[in-house]
Amino acid sequence: MSNNQALAWRWRRLLAALQRLRGSLSQRGFRGTWRRIAQEFRPTRSRALATSLLPLDWTFAPFALPTVAEPEVSVIIPVHGQLRYTLACLRSIAVCGAATPFEVIVVDDASPDADAATLARIEGLRLLTLPRNVGFVGACNAGAGMARGRHLLFLNNDTQVAPGWLDALHACFDDVPDCGIAGARLLYPDGRLQECGALVFADGSAWNCGRFEDPSDPRWLCRRECDYVSGAALMIPAALFREVGGFDARYAPAYYEDTDLAFAVRAAGRRVLVQPASTVIHCEGATAGTDPERGVKRHQVVNRERFAAKWSEALRLQPLPGSPVEQAMRRASRRSPALLVVESTLPDAMRDSGSLRLIEMLRLAGGLGWSVTLLPDDGRADVARAALLGAAGVQVVTPRSPHAWLRAHAQDHAAVLLSRYAVASVWLPLVRALAPAAKVIFDTVDLHHLREARAAAVSGESGARVVALRRRELDLIAASDCTLITSGVELDLVRRELPSARLQLLGNIHHVREPRRGFAERRDLLFIGGFAHPPNADAVRWFAGSVLPLLRERLPGAVLHVIGTVDAHSRHALVGNGIVMHGQVDDLDPWLDGCRVSIAPLRFGAGVKGKINTAMSCGLPVVATGVAAEAMGLSDGADVLLADTPGAFADAVVRVYTDEALWQRLSRGGLDNVRRYFSPDRARAALRFALGDAPGRAGITVP
Repeated sequence: MSNNQALAWRWRRLLAALQRLRGSLSQRGFRGTWRRIAQEFRPTRSRALATSLLPLDWTFAPFALPTVAEPEVSVIIPVHGQLRYTLACLRSIAVCGAATPFEVIVVDDASPDADAATLARIEGLRLLTLPRNVGFVGACNAGAGMARGRHLLFLNNDTQVAPGWLDALHACFDDVPDCGIAGARLLYPDGRLQECGALVFADGSAWNCGRFEDPSDPRWLCRRECDYVSGAALMIPAALFREVGGFDARYAPAYYEDTDLAFAVRAAGRRVLVQPASTVIHCEGATAGTDPERGVKRHQVVNRERFAAKWSEALRLQPLPGSPVEQAMRRASRRSPALLVVESTLPDAMRDSGSLRLIEMLRLAGGLGWSVTLLPDDGRADVARAALLGAAGVQVVTPRSPHAWLRAHAQDHAAVLLSRYAVASVWLPLVRALAPAAKVIFDTVDLHHLREARAAAVSGESGARVVALRRRELDLIAASDCTLITSGVELDLVRRELPSARLQLLGNIHHVREPRRGFAERRDLLFIGGFAHPPNADAVRWFAGSVLPLLRERLPGAVLHVIGTVDAHSRHALVGNGIVMHGQVDDLDPWLDGCRVSIAPLRFGAGVKGKINTAMSCGLPVVATGVAAEAMGLSDGADVLLADTPGAFADAVVRVYTDEALWQRLSRGGLDNVRRYFSPDRARAALRFALGDAPGRAGITVP
């Protein structure tokens, strides 16, 4: 990129920051704006990933493993001696468990000691004892033959599992329809990374990605495609395992059988993924040793030659030995088309509805076959949030120089999604200059100028600033290849202004669940929304000052619970008098399941309101203003109660709070509304239209 381009980019970024500052000052004042800036730049805490191993010098006492009549996953552990490692592995499984129903099968491969008698004392364990030693390949195939699960999870006995290990792998097959293999991230007992997926070069040699590196590095937190994953912790659908012939016996007793299986799965048109959200601690070499000249390990060299001969045609497409590992990793993970997403900050589903919507969109894009990279414009990436995004297949990058990074990687991306007006105003010209072939998608989240115009009307501010903002936002829409708009009202507004623009309606995205408590088990009111968003702060202040006093005599004892980030000044001004400020929480369910009514008393705003979707998706009835419920397909009395004045709003709250039949009707109506207008299936179709069909994937020829 030329110096002029870099200067222009920095200038646009400065102007955008000044525009945001001016808008904040007009709505929040100086003190409120200063508090917002301090909140934005408060340092985040990175939590190092810790490991906790169970001791090997444990005196055996019988214990139990989970048992189910119809397991979804069969965990298959081949063993040959090393009983203390096997017991520690099984104990870790018993401790961690899983939400997914599973069974555990241990295949005793003719152990030299009386291991089988000890293992037989473990309740819930299915034990298969082989009469002669057949090695890892034969033992795994034998265990697969007696498995009842729809998925098989092969696990080395010198491993210990961490919480979420099984569920994270199993979720890959739901999130990515063409996933054929999902493998865990392996750590050394000291907490260093052992491998996070692996590469194969043209001569059949392999490379473990990330060995000895920090597992909290964002590069190793992302679910991604790779050449193969270690058989130390590998999940595959049972039907697919049988279809490709299981582990190939030519690699008996062990080594290269997992690499071969991955190539066979890819030849069948399926993907091989490593899922870092599944963490397994692997005592590498505890059972097979580490000397390549002795024991089972000596088969590594021989089997590499067998593998290279079998897959010679496919290996011609692999990188040459000595190729830079970073390039080889990009190539392996970019068999799918790449989507770059630029957002103002790392999305947090518990912070705001826009973040929740974006996270679901990124998850859907991965399911549609796209490789997704997220670049937060503020350059900050909390490890915990990056890990949550990584589990959904989103690679978070925080380059020191964003424009230099884009210059280096511009050609990698088939599409670039710019989230929100402030980001698009800075980045769109740069993307056009450096990645002219990329499709540019502008995600408005809500129409910025419409929200600002309504705020100005409430506050009495002059509309001159809004007129200029409207022109700039419409120019961005016109300059984009496709624009995502969240509400039908805003879609019609833009369509009238720009009839030739390519627009796509893509609202909020929510998964429906039935209410967990009935009317009589609930009490109190709920408001969801952080005060960093001015419409939320105004709504709670209006409700506290104008509506709540009308409710005190009619609903004595009822409390308003406010969930979301709030500044100290607002907390001090509002707390008490029937209001509890909880701040941001990690889990909304206690309030969604315990409160009787959710309120959305917004007096201005734009887009569709996540606070309404979130409540309705759990069967919690909502009382809202007309602005809050705009363009959501809601009908007063059927799936929501609408009111715009203090008296009418108070009356509506009392009605639904005291009338169980009305409560039940609104609860069912709200669930139906979310299913009809805000489901993942509806969003998936809209996103497919915006992105276009993913280009075809290069396959592997079956030898």
